Amino acid sequence: MERLTVLLADDHPVVRQGLKTFLDLQPDIAVVGEAATGAEAVARARELRPDVVLLDLVMPDGGGIEAARGIREACPAAKVVVLTSYADDENVMPALEAGAAGYVLKDVEPQELADGLRRVHRGEGLLHPAIAPRVMREAVEPHRDRDVLTARELEVLRLLARGLANKRIALELRISERTVKTHVSSILAKLGVTDRTQAALYAVREHLV
Repeated sequence: MERLTVLLADDHPVVRQGLKTFLDLQPDIAVVGEAATGAEAVARARELRPDVVLLDLVMPDGGGIEAARGIREACPAAKVVVLTSYADDENVMPALEAGAAGYVLKDVEPQELADGLRRVHRGEGLLHPAIAPRVMREAVEPHRDRDVLTARELEVLRLLARGLANKRIALELRISERTVKTHVSSILAKLGVTDRTQAALYAVREHLV
């Protein structure tokens, strides 16, 4: 069984221990390292190359948003999921713009968190229900329009917004996975967004799904 590797970055050792204890019980998830500061999180991500970094926002050495940028530069393959107590707009949008693939509040149920990490690893986005509506309103600037997308790109976008990975989209549309990747890249560029999460939010906001 392929295991999903996770790096825990939080300055509270009790929080890290609780997360590690639960995640290590999952047969397909392994916690491979821990970090207590933003700088340490970047260094450990560069060293360990985890699949997912579970990152707190409030930490020494610049905090989580700077750390998210650093992790994305040091280990582009790693998906950053913010796990925080802060749901205000001043933190949510900067975190997503810094490259976070998910944003979850610490009141999330442990099993929901584990399932969310799996979805992020598959290339899907992850937003806590309490913040999703606000992000939907702000993820895309008003001047962006669905008319810039081709009919095929709209089909891909609708499936992407349903949480389907590229392989499943390829099967649904009977095209190659490579072609799907090309369409996704074009969609992101045309909409002016940085990742699949923001593209999916656009689709929801524009009532395409």
